[in-house]
Amino acid sequence: MIIGKIWRSFKAQLNKLANYFWTVDPIAQMQYEYDQAIEQLKGGKEGLAQYRALVERVARQVQGDKKHVAQLESKVKAYLQAGDRETASKFALELQKAKAEMAENVGQLEMHETAYNNNITKIKRATGKVAEIKEKIQKYDAEIKMSRAEAELADLAGTFNFDVTTDLGQIESILQQEIDTNRGKARVSADLSEEGLEEIEREAGVESAMADDALKQFEMEMGMITPQTANVSEATKDLGQRQTETN
Repeated sequence: MIIGKIWRSFKAQLNKLANYFWTVDPIAQMQYEYDQAIEQLKGGKEGLAQYRALVERVARQVQGDKKHVAQLESKVKAYLQAGDRETASKFALELQKAKAEMAENVGQLEMHETAYNNNITKIKRATGKVAEIKEKIQKYDAEIKMSRAEAELADLAGTFNFDVTTDLGQIESILQQEIDTNRGKARVSADLSEEGLEEIEREAGVESAMADDALKQFEMEMGMITPQTANVSEATKDLGQRQTETN
């Protein structure tokens, strides 16, 4: 009684362990069953080949029996035609035994041929079933991987929530703030680059006027022009500029 209870408990634990492995990786279990079926098919084909060799031996024996029967029939006929009934009767008895043996071998051959053909049909069917199992393994493997990927994507879709209250939302806000700060610095730099341009332009105008006066002073000192000529030239220059601006 105690041993029986222990054995039943042990088998229950083994069943739980088997169920655990089945649920952890069912595709691997299907692949294992497929491999086992392939091994069984290989063994079945080898056994069928050996059985076929037996059928061939029986078939050759039947062919030999037929030749032996034909030879005995010829001998019986020959001795009857020769009038030697005693010898003919001996061969007739041997012929009778040969025909009985041939009939038995023919029956054996038919039985073996039928069994062989039945086994061929079974193995062909089993091969087709194994092929279906392989297709199912590939199909379920692809489907389970796709379903797992879809489930992971669904989880990621919930994780990648850029709401301001989530970590990703806060990170995005910090990044946007840094981008705005960098753009602000660039704008300030651009605005400062234009500061002082008017003053620089005025200084450049003053320097140009001073350079023109210095040139006139040099020309007067060298006697190239007189103060009156300088004023006339300046007036002519101003008049030309006004006409140009008017046009």
